[in-house]
Amino acid sequence: MQHQVQQVLKAIEQVVLGKSHQIRLAASCLFAGGHLLIEDLPGMGKTTLSHALANVLSLGYRRVQFTSDMLPADLIGISIFNKTTQSFDFHKGPLFSQLLLADEINRASPKTQSALLESMAERQISVEGNTYKLPKPFFVIATQNPVDQSGTFPLPESQLDRFMMRISLGFPDASAEKRMLLEQGEQAQVLEGLSALMTVDDLLEMQRAVQQIHVSDALLDYLLALVNETRSDRRYPNPLSPRATKMLLSATRAWAFIDGRDFATPQDLQAVLPSVAEHRLRSSLEISSSGDGQLSARLLSQVDPDQAA
Repeated sequence: MQHQVQQVLKAIEQVVLGKSHQIRLAASCLFAGGHLLIEDLPGMGKTTLSHALANVLSLGYRRVQFTSDMLPADLIGISIFNKTTQSFDFHKGPLFSQLLLADEINRASPKTQSALLESMAERQISVEGNTYKLPKPFFVIATQNPVDQSGTFPLPESQLDRFMMRISLGFPDASAEKRMLLEQGEQAQVLEGLSALMTVDDLLEMQRAVQQIHVSDALLDYLLALVNETRSDRRYPNPLSPRATKMLLSATRAWAFIDGRDFATPQDLQAVLPSVAEHRLRSSLEISSSGDGQLSARLLSQVDPDQAA
């Protein structure tokens, strides 16, 4: 498994240049069974990252451009009357894919946003009294423009909490951007030519393996101490919820799994905490400034892992 994981990361790094840390976070989110929110300016490589993940992991991939006039049915699907059978047939929408890129999710109305986020939590949808299971795995990568841009509907805190991680790719460094310019045509070919490095069954097996990563009582005490600190200190606008606690634990296990270990350490928890906790600790209107990780850094400095028990 470890060899496959490293192959996957290396392949994606060939098309998303200079972003190895963000790629590893995205992979951790997928292996942990969560969903990913990427907030960044247009043209930063968000679509390239999602497309590359789908290619190397053999996932059915759909991209949906969210707009202000988009309806929930455009995402979920619609029932159409069949004259032959004299009944309605449900035609599944793009939501029924293994990896869905919800591009510019905050340009859609809150009603459409809710339709997506409900399916993320339940892993199923109900339409006209019928329940439809979503495919396994089901991984949503949602992109979000900074909330100060025109035509956006900020995601409320309760919906932000559905995303295990929130990351920002940011601008590439000078060497990565120069390579991007020199290999502009080649990069597109590399992306299209990315071959599958594992099967869907391999990925599901890895997700099960992540949940078996050993977490000691001392590490659990450290995690709970961090969470409880946000609930007792009023400087944190939004304390971490029990859902956030579970996601933090899963992300910690996934980070250790990518390292090739069968046990997690405090360093694994510290590595994933900013991307799991920062967008939850801030209000939705402050989300665009959450990339600095100030609240996460403060939290980590307040709690000593050696004295957490």
